[in-house]
Amino acid sequence: MAHLISGKEISLHIKEEIKQEIQELHKRGIQTGLAVVLVGNDPASEVYVRNKRRTCENLGMKSISHDLPADTSQADLEKLIDDLNQDQSIHGILCQFPLPKPLNETRIIQRIDPKKDVDGLHPYNVGLLSTGAPQFVPCTPLGCMELLKRSDCETKGKHAVVLGRSNLVGRPMAALLSQKGTDATVTLCHSRTQNLSELLQRADIIIAALGKPEFITAPMVKEGVVVIDVGINRMDDETHPKGYRLLGDVCFEEVEKKADFITPVPGGVGPMTIAMLMQNTVLAAKLQHGLVKH
Repeated sequence: MAHLISGKEISLHIKEEIKQEIQELHKRGIQTGLAVVLVGNDPASEVYVRNKRRTCENLGMKSISHDLPADTSQADLEKLIDDLNQDQSIHGILCQFPLPKPLNETRIIQRIDPKKDVDGLHPYNVGLLSTGAPQFVPCTPLGCMELLKRSDCETKGKHAVVLGRSNLVGRPMAALLSQKGTDATVTLCHSRTQNLSELLQRADIIIAALGKPEFITAPMVKEGVVVIDVGINRMDDETHPKGYRLLGDVCFEEVEKKADFITPVPGGVGPMTIAMLMQNTVLAAKLQHGLVKH
């Protein structure tokens, strides 16, 4: 049976470390500030944003909320981003995606000051990551790296297969795993990848970010694999108290029997994403006040 990598437990340790850093900043007269922008009323986004705000409060970080109607114009949203860029009390800006149509997400990402881009999506920060000198890294892949490190999962010389090529998870995940110091050999797979089963069977580490419930089954992996399941798929289930179940991209019950390490869903990668957002915001405050250099 695999060793369970609990993102819930690891994120609690990380948040305690962050809380201490925030207290140290307070002693210097710096109150770390995060602005969260939510447009429309997407239920999943509302839950996620609510969790972010609660975490800010628990850590002693200032959280400024901007809840906008779904019919907000592109110009008004960009004006808000410009104002937040100029607000020295705000160190990090997070605009919750997806945005309602016809708002242009790319323009909003590019509008955020790269020094306040705690989601790590601005082309400037993407470029820094791709050249091996990351500043802000997208929160989910950063959380995956912390799970590997804090579980003592060896990456040097290992073959890592990343499933999914999104800008939010897959691409930055591949870049992080191949960085000097991590030193994995990375194969980035997607919907057009041929011989996927063969690649998975050779993988020492699998990062699953496909968005397909229980796609990876036991015959597709080898004994001793490390599995980080990023997928969170909501499936209707009338027998469940909530009326639905959350499933990962990995068939947990099957793969757990062959893996050395595996993350559960829920309670694996999810809690780490919010913890990494807090960590990036603290880093932003330090950079903007000259306490660290990039």
